[in-house]
Amino acid sequence: MNVKINRNAAKMFKKILEEEDAEGKMIRVFVTEMHGDHAHYDITLDTPGEHDEIVKTDKGIDILLDSREPYLDGIWIQYFYVPQEEFVITNPRIEREHGHHHHH
Repeated sequence: MNVKINRNAAKMFKKILEEEDAEGKMIRVFVTEMHGDHAHYDITLDTPGEHDEIVKTDKGIDILLDSREPYLDGIWIQYFYVPQEEFVITNPRIEREHGHHHHH
């Protein structure tokens, strides 16, 4: 599985992982909702489970993904400060295949 994150997302993830309640946990991205070939994503702190894959990013952040979920393969996690502070998660691979925008 593949994950790409921008620098801002890496900075925010590092802050989250430094918090006391994050000890021993990792960043997990998961699908919250499906609409046919359209997915919504979210982020939480979690520990690896039986079907998880730990994906290393080029920014030094490991991301937990459920290996059974094809919509997670190829996600791009970005963090923006404007127009509002938020994570935006897209999957360019799915967009190319289905012509839809998938987001957080």
